[in-house]
Amino acid sequence: MAATGSEKQAGKAFYVSTPIYYVNDAPHLGHAYTTVAGDVLTRWHRQRGEKVWYLTGTDEHGQKIMRTAEANGVTPQEWADKLVTEAWKPLWEHLEIANDDFIRTTQKRHTDRVQEFVQDLYDKGEIYKGGYEGPYCVGCEEYKLPGELLDGEGEYAGQKLCPIHKKPVEILSEENYFFRLSEYGDKLLAHYEANPGFIQPESARNEVVNFVRQGLQDLSISRSTFDWGIPIPWDDKHVIYVWVDALLNYATAVGYNENQEKFETTFPADVHLVGKDILRFHAVIWPAMLMAQGLPLPGKVAANGWLMVGGEKMSKSNLTGIKPQDLTSHFGVDAYRWYFLRAIAFGQDGSFSWEDFSARYTSELANDYGNLASRVAAMVGKYFDGTLPAATADGEAEKAIHDGLAKAVAEADRRIGDELDFQGGILAVFDFVKQVNGYITEQEPWKVAKDDSAEGRARLATILYTAAESLRAVAVLLNPVMPETSQKLWDSLGAQTSLGALAEQRIQDAGEWGRLQAGATVTKGAVLFPRLEEKPSA
Repeated sequence: MAATGSEKQAGKAFYVSTPIYYVNDAPHLGHAYTTVAGDVLTRWHRQRGEKVWYLTGTDEHGQKIMRTAEANGVTPQEWADKLVTEAWKPLWEHLEIANDDFIRTTQKRHTDRVQEFVQDLYDKGEIYKGGYEGPYCVGCEEYKLPGELLDGEGEYAGQKLCPIHKKPVEILSEENYFFRLSEYGDKLLAHYEANPGFIQPESARNEVVNFVRQGLQDLSISRSTFDWGIPIPWDDKHVIYVWVDALLNYATAVGYNENQEKFETTFPADVHLVGKDILRFHAVIWPAMLMAQGLPLPGKVAANGWLMVGGEKMSKSNLTGIKPQDLTSHFGVDAYRWYFLRAIAFGQDGSFSWEDFSARYTSELANDYGNLASRVAAMVGKYFDGTLPAATADGEAEKAIHDGLAKAVAEADRRIGDELDFQGGILAVFDFVKQVNGYITEQEPWKVAKDDSAEGRARLATILYTAAESLRAVAVLLNPVMPETSQKLWDSLGAQTSLGALAEQRIQDAGEWGRLQAGATVTKGAVLFPRLEEKPSA
C-alpha cells in the first residue's frame, strides 16, 4: 500500500481541510470555529516558510438539501448557489479566512472525478448490489444502528430519535449498492495501532477504535428514493450516497485523476479538521475508501468539540440563533478569531457566553496587550521623539526577557504548529506579554527618564528598546491569530520599513533578539482594542 500521510514527502504542501459544510442554511458559530482554527493553523505553517494548501467548501447534494430547497420553492441548485454566494463565502471573507480553494460538490471538477472513483471501485469488485432496511436520519444523511437511537418523549413518544438531532428517524427500505467496508476493520485497526496520532484527541481515538472492534457493516453507497446527487455511472437509477460524494472532495479538489502533479504534491491531507459528530465518516469510511483505491491516508483526523450555548450544542436545528456577525460587530473580527481558540481547548466541548468574551477581551486584549503597545509607543514618542533608541545597557532583567521570548516562541510553535493546541500556544504568547508588562512595571522607565546622565539615558533607551522588540516578536506570533491587529502593531513599530512585510516573518525567527532596528520610527496609532460599548440589546 502507498505511504501514509505521516510519511510526508519532500516538496509536499502542508494540506489542511475543513469539513465541507451543508448548505441547507447559513453558517453559525460552530462552522466558523472549525474554519478559523484551520486558518490559524495554515497561516502558522506559512509563516514557518512551508508550502501550504487550505481547503474548505460546501456539500450541496443529498436529501436534506433537496427538502430544504423544496420548502423554499426553488431547485436544489438555486438554493445552493444562493447560500454560497450570499452567506458562506462572504462570511469567510469577513473572518479573514485565507483559504486556497473553495470546492462545491456540484462543480464538474468534482462530480466527474467522483464517478470515476466509484466506477473504479466497482470494477475492482469493491462494490456490489444488495438490499437494506434500517433507521435513517435525514439530518445526518446516515443509517443509524438500532442501539444508537433514543426513545422519544412528549410529541415524539413511541418513536426512535437520532441521538444528534433528537428528531425521529425514518425507516428506509431500498435496493442499493454497497461498499465492502466490513473487510477493512482489521486493516483500519492496524493503521490506528501503527499511527497513534492518526485520530485526535485521545478520547476520539478510543471511540473510533471501540466502534471498529465491534465489527463493521458494509456501507450503502447509493440511494434510489431521490435524485439530487451524482448518478451512479453504471446505473443512473441510483445516486451516490452523499457522504461518499462529500469525502471525495479532499481528493478531487487537489487534482485527483485530473492534475497528477498537483495531486502528488498535495494529497493526502496532513490534517482533516472535523466536528466530532462526523468523526466516523473521516476516521473509518474515508480511510477504508482510500485503502480500497490504493491511495495514501491522511496524516491525522482532528475532531474539535461542540460549542455549547446555554447548555445546548450550537447548531441550526436548536435555534440558538447566534451568528458570527453578531459578535464581530461588537468585539471586532480579530478578537473573535482569538476568543474561541483562546477560551476553548481544541478537541473539547466548550461553552460560549457574552460575559466571558467581554471579560477576556477587557482583561487580556485591551488591558494586557493593547495597553502595553500604547504605553511603549507613547514613551518612545515622549522620551525619544518617536525614534527607537538602541539598547546599550542590557542587564539581568533584559536577559530574562530574552529567555522568556525564546521560551514563548518554542512553546507556541510546538503547541500550535505541531499539536493543534491553539489555546496552549496563545497562552504561551500572552504569558510573555504579561512578563513584558511586569518588566516595565519593575523598571519604571518614567522614573529613569528623570535621570539626564548618559547612564540614565542609556538605561531608558534599553528599557524601551526591549519592550518594543518584545512587541515586534508578539506581532509575528499573533499574526496567524489576529492578522489585522498584528499589522497595525507592526506598522506602529516602524518594522515594515526595515524588516519587510509581516506575513513574510518566520515564526522560528520571532525569538531572534535584536531584529527591530534602532532608528525606526515608532508611532502611536489607533488603540488596538477599543473599549467595548454596551452589549447590544436582543
